[in-house]
Amino acid sequence: MDRRRFLRSTSLVSTALLMPRFLHAIPNRPGGKGRILVVVQLTGGNDGANTVVPYRNDIYYRERPVLAIGKDKVLPLTDELGLHPAMAGVRELYDQGLVTIINGVGYPQPDRSHFRSMDIWQTASGSDEYLGTGWLGRYLDLSGAPPHGVIEFGGSLSLANKGKRMKAIALNEPARFHATTREPYFAALAQEQHQQEHVQLGYLYRTMAETYRSAGYIHETLRPQTSTAIWPKHELARQLRQVSSFIRSGMETSVYYTSADGFDTHVNQAARHENQLGAVSSSLAAFMTDMKQAGRGEEVLVMVFSEFGRRLKQNASNGTDHGTASNVFLLGGGLRTPGMYNEPTSLTALDDNGDLIHSVDFRSIYAMLVQDWLGMRTEGIVDAHVPTITLLK
Repeated sequence: MDRRRFLRSTSLVSTALLMPRFLHAIPNRPGGKGRILVVVQLTGGNDGANTVVPYRNDIYYRERPVLAIGKDKVLPLTDELGLHPAMAGVRELYDQGLVTIINGVGYPQPDRSHFRSMDIWQTASGSDEYLGTGWLGRYLDLSGAPPHGVIEFGGSLSLANKGKRMKAIALNEPARFHATTREPYFAALAQEQHQQEHVQLGYLYRTMAETYRSAGYIHETLRPQTSTAIWPKHELARQLRQVSSFIRSGMETSVYYTSADGFDTHVNQAARHENQLGAVSSSLAAFMTDMKQAGRGEEVLVMVFSEFGRRLKQNASNGTDHGTASNVFLLGGGLRTPGMYNEPTSLTALDDNGDLIHSVDFRSIYAMLVQDWLGMRTEGIVDAHVPTITLLK
């Protein structure tokens, strides 16, 4: 065997299964129907205080003399809190009863490193734990789903979607993904029956076979879709438009994972953050419009999160430094209590670093999503000791 050709042909399989496909269908999605979770990751640490603005709080304006959003510009949601003015799309969804905002989300002993905090969020670990599998990867391990039961757009697979036995599918362009697996040498290896004594090599061949089958399934199932939604020119919009196309095509996928970067706003935050929030808001609005038109608005739930928030006090560069607690958005027609879930985070009771103290553990949200939305037991996916919350129908 030509080692170079073998390695080139098998490079794609890192985004797929590590063990043979289970015989059971996805519990939550018989026949391509059922509830769907869409995760939107805001990478870099989104400034929660300028996203959900405490516009009645004098401390907010005192600590941010340049960056604070003026009271006359805020899009009010309650008597105390409002949205950044760039988020008109989300504000409209909020008024329609399609948004729940959870304030003060974080975890004990927070880490202010992008990489470590993102690992904590993606693995659903404690700050003193180091896990090698992600919460959605463990969902794949236990659900009996094929690897395309969870699909991540963007081209690389996040730790969140890596299980012990299975990995999700990561792709950028479906047609290119299919074409790569149909490269003659890859296809030949994937379709052969190999009985390998070496365990890891046996896994590799089976992984290639599952990748090949998933690529074929996506290629055969995905159909061009028309939409009247107005999609902005932004990477998140591109990803969500692909998600919409997959959902409209009836794909047997329960979870889609998307992301938008650019939220690490240490310097001259105001204009950058406005552009980023505007793009995210309009992308979410277009996606929800598409889902409503497709008759799937009650079956699709979107969760928007970031690995941490920003420090309350602005820095000397008219930006904000790494902080702790922030907000999580849930969007969809399956919300039991749309609106503001809890009280705004205290701006006076700060930690020793002058950062916000979390009031909701992010793992409580994950546990709710796994149990109440995806229809799985949380055991083996999310720590059973976290408090439970109920927000979904």
